[in-house]
Parts: sequence; structure tokens; C-alpha cells
Amino acid sequence: MANKKATSPKNPVRKVTFTLDAPQAAEVILMGDFNQWNPQKHPMKRGSDGKWQKTIMLAPGHYQYKFLVDGKWRRDPANERVCTNSFGTMNNVVMVAAKTPAGN
Repeated sequence: MANKKATSPKNPVRKVTFTLDAPQAAEVILMGDFNQWNPQKHPMKRGSDGKWQKTIMLAPGHYQYKFLVDGKWRRDPANERVCTNSFGTMNNVVMVAAKTPAGN
């Protein structure tokens, strides 16, 4: 589902925050096609409420992602957008919209 993500003055990168409620987890990593599924790139931080969070910058486009929770894959229960991956399981999909001019 990868598409070209072009940045320009009309399509600047946007902040996207991912959150997962997993108070018992020791480690949560945000993995997706935006970071080549690299577990070193986006470790998440646990808040005092037990929710894990990570904010990243993404260009407009569609991205697939999952969480790696203590070494096990987990989909985002707060996001109903999913697609089938090459392993026959499901990934979540996040859509980052291009910024539109004010008033449009």
C-alpha cells in the first residue's frame, strides 16, 4: 500500500501521534512502512497512566503500521482502518492528509 510521499511547501510533513494502552508492557515499539519496519527507529515511551506514546513527522500519504509489544505484534485497537499484509495478517492504516488552504 506504499505510495509516494512527497514533501513540498504545499504538502509539509505533519505531526502524527500514536498511542497504545498497555500498562503491563515492558517495551512497545512503533513499526511501520514509514520506518521500514525497523525496531530501532521508534521506541515508544510509557506515561504514568500506562499509555505508550510516540509522535513522528509524516508526509501526506497512507501508511501501514503495528505495535511490537514485548516482542509480539499487536494491532492498534483505537484504529479500525486495516489492510491485509503479505503474511496474511492485518496491519493498521493511518492516512495523513495534505494541508488544505484556509477556507477550503
